[in-house]
This record gives sequence, structure tokens and C-alpha cells, in this order.
Amino acid sequence: MTVPGAGAGSDPCSTGGVRSKRRFPTHIRPDDRPEAGWVIDPSRFRRFDQVDDVFNRSWWDEEIRSKATERFFMSYRRPLEEWRRARGFRRKDYALRNAAWHGADIFAELKENEDRREGFLDPLTVLRQASDERTETEDPAQAATELKQVARVLGADLVGVTGTDERWLYSHRYSRMADGPKPNPMDPALEHVVVVGQAMDRSLIATAPSALAGAATGIGYSQDVVVLLAISQYIRNLGYQAVPTLNDTALAIPYAVKAGLGEYGRNGLVITPEYGPNVRFGKIFTDLPLAHDGPVRFGVEEMCGICRACTEACPSGAIPAGEPTDRRHNRSNIAGITKWTVDGEACFSYWAKINSDCSVCIRVCPYTRDHGSWPDRLWMRLASGRFRRLALWWDRHSSRGRRVSSVDWWPDGGSTVPVRIGSSPPIVDRSPRNDSSSAEQQEPTATRLDG
Repeated sequence: MTVPGAGAGSDPCSTGGVRSKRRFPTHIRPDDRPEAGWVIDPSRFRRFDQVDDVFNRSWWDEEIRSKATERFFMSYRRPLEEWRRARGFRRKDYALRNAAWHGADIFAELKENEDRREGFLDPLTVLRQASDERTETEDPAQAATELKQVARVLGADLVGVTGTDERWLYSHRYSRMADGPKPNPMDPALEHVVVVGQAMDRSLIATAPSALAGAATGIGYSQDVVVLLAISQYIRNLGYQAVPTLNDTALAIPYAVKAGLGEYGRNGLVITPEYGPNVRFGKIFTDLPLAHDGPVRFGVEEMCGICRACTEACPSGAIPAGEPTDRRHNRSNIAGITKWTVDGEACFSYWAKINSDCSVCIRVCPYTRDHGSWPDRLWMRLASGRFRRLALWWDRHSSRGRRVSSVDWWPDGGSTVPVRIGSSPPIVDRSPRNDSSSAEQQEPTATRLDG
């Protein structure tokens, strides 16, 4: 991950729009390691083929496809009245989950008759034509600062800028019509990537595993679509190209790391200083000249090295307990990179089993917390330095990360009593953090499509 554009506006520790919500202390520092800590073997590395994404394999690969996977996808179109008679899997939970996905699904289905599933298999295209007159930009750093300000106003929680790296572009897109690969073109002129993060609702994630927690993912995607389209239209109004993408076109995680939005964690997700792993990412490829941000470090790799909360809580055993390795579990993993790698087949099989996505690894991660409170800011300080073991001990002896009953999320335990608009139900931690400790907790939820 080479990072061009050092200079004004590219300091990842500054607050010039890179960190969009809160001012953080200087425990965030530049990451000068090659590839931000990943070890890439050029002789074995291969660009990832979207056909091999485990969700796409569930359409064409008989090893993955089953009645359970078909029911899983169908439930996003028509909520089940009930699932296993478990709290968090009632009709109203599914109704909310599907409503949360509605915005993203509308765009995904707009052009399915053209073999396009926008936001998931193909870039978003619902944009007005670009201006014929281009606003010339003499200072890429100023342009980046202005773009980040615009992104924040339009609803982005996190914004970073990096360069296009073809290693993270899919070698092919997946065609539902052909049930196989199709080209994944990228204009070489689109040299810059704006990475946008949307935080997910912690009160919903706290109920994972549940269909209710799946609503947090859907809200993130639906918001991301609107924000990405708006930012892209701003760029096009200046006379430049902008291609907004969600899960399509390229791997989001390497770009988010490269853009300085967070570090890669044991759970295979980007852990951010503001929201931990509780965030979704989208990308905009553009030819608008922008100064680039660089990767950052704030102790995540070191903390993940001693913390195995996600490994121990993962219901499917998909998260590794050991050191980073170049081991590839199956064809749904990218080849030739030494890193922590999650077994996507095991993970998705569990989603299909419980009939919803599973965010348990996000809920239990010590970085998923209210980073605006002073105790949590203190925790971050401890976690980023030599006192990280104390921070881990503190986290394990607190109630943070324990599962909240989905019944407690709903006002009055889910009764139909009217609730004043704007009020929020209390968050009450009642159940143990270990998800295998009760029958109710053996039914997890996470993110329908990895970002």
C-alpha cells in the first residue's frame, strides 16, 4: 500500500477532516510499515475474484448453496413470522431488519434486468450527468479538506482519501444472469479513492445475535448509498468523474486501512478509533485531484495479539486464535497475504442456520464502545500503549460487550404502548458475554455483506 500525496492535509493524526466526528489525542500515529503490517507474497498473490465471494458462491456453488441459504436470502424479501421462538427473532424484529435494508435494496434491484445489482455486484449509477465545465483544482490538499467537509455535511461519519491500487480491485465481477464472471472495468484516470465510513447503531448491535441486530447493518448500507451518491454528485458537479461503490468493484477493507480510517483486526474487520469495528465502508473512485491520507496505528495489532474476545465468542469458530498466517481456508479468501483470515464458509453457514446476519464479533470487541465518554477515552489511551493488558482486564471485568436482550431494546418489552417520538429505550446488559452460554445466545447476527 504505497501512499502518495504526503504533505499538507495528509497527516493522519490531524483533525483536518480525516477524523470526522471527534478530536482524538495523539495516540493515533502514522503507520510507516510496508503494506500497513500485511505481508504480501508477490509470487502467490492473486486479485480476488468476486465470483468467489461466499455470498455469491451460495448462488452457484453446490458446496455452499442449500435450503438454508435460500431461506436466508428469501427472508430479506418476506419477513418470517417467527424463527425458533427465540427473543430477537420475532416478526417485529425481522420487520425492522428488512425495513432497514429497504433503501439499499431499492438501488440494488433498480437495474437487475440489465444484469446489474448496484451497490453489491456493480457500482451505483443513479447520478446526474457531470458538469461540462471543470473547476480547476490547484491545491489537492485544499480540495481534500473541502471534500471531507462536504462529506460530513452530507452525512459521512468518517472520510479518508487514498490512491487507487489495482491489487484490491476484483479481477472479475459476478453476473447473476450468467451465473459466472463478467468484466470489472476501471478507468485508469480514476486515480483517487474517497473512503466513507458509516457508524452502525450500538444499541442494535448490542442485541446480537438477533434479527434485530441485523437492522444495524441494513441501516448502515442504506445510509451509505445516499451519502455516496450525494458526495459523488458533488464531485460530478465540479466537472470530474465519480464512481460510487459499496461491496462491488473492490475490497473495502484494504482501502479503508490505506486511507487512514483504522487498523486491521483479528476479526477481519477495520477497527477505527471512533467506532471500533462497528462501521460500514463505501468507496468513490474519482479523477478529482486530492491529497492522500496515510495508514495509522493506535495499538490494534498489539491488542488483538493478546485479546481473543472475538475468537472465543464466535459461534461458528471462524475467527483465528493464533498469529497472522498466509493460510487460506477456502476459495473465499484472498491468496498470498499474511494476516488474520476469517473462514467465510463457516461464518456464512452460521448466518444461514440462524436466518440472519451475525455481529457477535463486533459486539464483543473491546473497541466497540462510546468513545465520547471520558472513561472510554481513558481506556483508549491505555489500550494504545504499554498498559493495554490493564485495559483488557478492565474491559473483561466491565459490562461492556455483554449481550442486551432484544426484549429490552423494544419499549416496554415490545408491547404496543405508544412511545413518545425521540425517546430511546434503555440499554441493559443482562446476559453473559460468552455466546454459547444459553440457548437464546446460540442464534447470532453480523453483516450480510462484508465491508
